[in-house]
Amino acid sequence: MKSNELAEIVGITTANLSILKTGKAKAIRFSTLEAICKALDCQPSDILEYVED
Repeated sequence: MKSNELAEIVGITTANLSILKTGKAKAIRFSTLEAICKALDCQPSDILEYVED
């Protein structure tokens, strides 16, 4: 799936999706995370990773 398709399905801009993809986001709304997981048929642990500073 292309980024612009996912952004449209999730209801966010491609710029905001890019920020999420690059790891530059400081936070993500649960509703956005839920929509991404639903669109990609995955679990949050499939796309999130904890990295200690």
